[in-house]
Amino acid sequence: MNTSTKTEENRNRPMPVLMIPLRRCGSHALRLRLNFNPQFYSPYPLHIVDFVPMLPLYGDLADDRMYFRLVSDVIGLQAVSMVKWPGMVFDPVEIFEAIRHEPRSVHRVVWELLLRAGEGQGARVVMDKSLDSVHYADELMQLMPQMRFLNVVRDPRAQIASMNKAIIHDFDTLLNTRAWIEAHRAADVLIERYPERVMTIRYEDFLYDQEATLKKVCAFLAIDYLPAMLDISRSAEAKQISQMSALWSSNCFAPIAANIDKYKRQLSNEEIALIETMTARYMQRYGYERATEGVLDIEAAAYDSARRRSALAKDDAWRRLEAANFRDFVLRQHRAEYLHAVRERMERHAAARAAGGAAALALSSASTQLDELDAPFEVTD
Repeated sequence: MNTSTKTEENRNRPMPVLMIPLRRCGSHALRLRLNFNPQFYSPYPLHIVDFVPMLPLYGDLADDRMYFRLVSDVIGLQAVSMVKWPGMVFDPVEIFEAIRHEPRSVHRVVWELLLRAGEGQGARVVMDKSLDSVHYADELMQLMPQMRFLNVVRDPRAQIASMNKAIIHDFDTLLNTRAWIEAHRAADVLIERYPERVMTIRYEDFLYDQEATLKKVCAFLAIDYLPAMLDISRSAEAKQISQMSALWSSNCFAPIAANIDKYKRQLSNEEIALIETMTARYMQRYGYERATEGVLDIEAAAYDSARRRSALAKDDAWRRLEAANFRDFVLRQHRAEYLHAVRERMERHAAARAAGGAAALALSSASTQLDELDAPFEVTD
């Protein structure tokens, strides 16, 4: 394929959108409603943030072998996702060949899968709900300068109360408040650098007026607003995921505005004061009124105690999940075991490369490129 054809092809691909900055903000509620529009597609997210810590084990991605292995492993992560992408099966050879001459990055691999899934649905816009990827926004903008960001803000007290009960987060208010602040700081940098690329909405505004908020989001994404978006009971995916996990049980129902203050029954007064102390600047910016006065002192040693408490609580949560929802437990464990297996394998490869010394390095540098294929790759028995 010549360069001009490839450029034209890329120009006609769906517009990429990333939702930011942190999970448990009401993100599924928005994603599921926007998915009513055939111009828009957002599959269940890969949450590549869980994979990123392993990237140093792959070494130099200019080595075709390492990059091909990375492509194959990311496709494997998609295959063990809790919620499958309908009708999508990815070939590592095909994906590698399609992007081998572009800047190399795990995020480029992820977005090739997302864009292809969106193209398969005939969508003009593809959104990744991997909110934690806000921490890699600069790299994403380098890879895809046309990307837009939907920044979904939620009252930190309500969001952290929800995080405290989610097995995907810590089981401690202090740790989750710190994560909340770090995510919003990353969003701040993004908003400052690319203000025209970011739309900020408050989840509470969505609760009180779904139609107005969805119309605003649709205009930002340049897609049509459809009244059907208001009837979530018609969403097959919402029904599916609501049965899979307690974290998503409310997604097949209309949101309940009265639940905005539910955190008052879930958090102690001290926890509320802690959150309000640490997030005071953001609460003021986004119009959330404090319920406590004064400033709470937080000692550095408190984080060590919080990590120990959270680890014990998480172990207990896994046991309770196994007893309460075995399907959810197995699917989450399957993904965790896949990531663990990938790490163990890559650590063995890294150790072997290190043990091989100069001879292995010379052999490695002599064979870093894979032949380009001019026909489909076939496996022979």
